[in-house]
Amino acid sequence: MKKKSIKAKKFDKQFDEEKDISKYLDIENAKRPAQEQRRVNVDFPVWMIKSLDKEAKRLGVTRQSIIKVWIAERLKYNSL
Repeated sequence: MKKKSIKAKKFDKQFDEEKDISKYLDIENAKRPAQEQRRVNVDFPVWMIKSLDKEAKRLGVTRQSIIKVWIAERLKYNSL
């Protein structure tokens, strides 16, 4: 199905007015620039996994989420 066309100015206006703009988006082919995923395996000591799980539970997130956030924070901090 071909999506409808719209000028950028009108699109921005509708978005700012919190109108439904989904009919203009091609969600099926959307990509996140510089966010391509690649799977890696990392072995952690048991004590570290327990600590990660405890903190993840406290925050209400998954272990994977907390690892990603902490690594991203560290990489951002080190790049300053």
